Amino acid sequence: VEEQRARWERKRCRTAKELLETECKYLEQLDLVVTFFVRILKAKGTLKPAVLETIFGPLESIYSASQVLLLHLERGNLGLGLENFCQNLELYGHYAENLEQANKTLKEQLRKNKSFRRFKKLQETRPQFQGKKLEDLLPLPLQRLHQYKHFLRDLLENTSPDSDEYQKLAKAVKSVSEVSRWVQDIVRKRENSLQLLRVQKLLKGQKTRVLTSGRWYIREGWLLVVPSKGEELKRRMFFLFSDIFIATKPCHPLHPLNSNKLACQAVYPLQQCVVDKVFGHTQSQGGLLSLSFPHKTLLLMSSDQQDINDWYRSLTDAVR
Repeated sequence: VEEQRARWERKRCRTAKELLETECKYLEQLDLVVTFFVRILKAKGTLKPAVLETIFGPLESIYSASQVLLLHLERGNLGLGLENFCQNLELYGHYAENLEQANKTLKEQLRKNKSFRRFKKLQETRPQFQGKKLEDLLPLPLQRLHQYKHFLRDLLENTSPDSDEYQKLAKAVKSVSEVSRWVQDIVRKRENSLQLLRVQKLLKGQKTRVLTSGRWYIREGWLLVVPSKGEELKRRMFFLFSDIFIATKPCHPLHPLNSNKLACQAVYPLQQCVVDKVFGHTQSQGGLLSLSFPHKTLLLMSSDQQDINDWYRSLTDAVR
């Protein structure tokens, strides 16, 4: 038992030391943005207050919360420091919600606002920046949140459940995990929107509406359609979403506007779809899937065994 306790204590000290060292580095980098951008821009009035607020969001408040945390860590008040810090964790969620708009506004200002463009370039040439750009520093809080989660879990695992700090650490782990889930959800939704937009742009014309709230992109790929009357196989590009399955074919390569686009051939709702593997159960070459809809049955083939298995899994999950 004594040996186990000593081992826990060593691991705990190591994690606490690493948390302190990385917090110092994190604060140094936040300090670059707050000192050389936020505060000077406020004083100079190069950007309107609303624009400044959009680009940097609650970064100053995040910086202040980390300064207080660092003081506690330096004094060895781990439990108390983290307990206080967790009261400010919501700032990270709001920062994540704002980040996409912040990047958009930053690009817009760099395009339109000549004095801001000059100012940004000048600040980034300072030796403290070591070649980093403002765009590299803005995602730092979200990267740090991910690190906090791992540090706090390690600390909790190596703290005796009888100690005073255990409860405080357990609370901190719960808070960080909740905010992490919130941030991951924001990131997932943003990535999904980008995928929907990308597919929408790939399709010729505006007849097929891919961008719909609540719809999730799942996967895409080429499959061979087996026709019902002994005609030749047709190679088609399919897109699978949480509620629909879209079949498309490439537009003519010489078309003046749509040579690199896809024409939508059919949109199948997944609500009443039944998916079956016709063959592909064994380690044979490829396989065949049957998709039954109320008024149509699709036979889809691939010569790649892994590919047909992946499609089968994705389709059954989506239908379920």
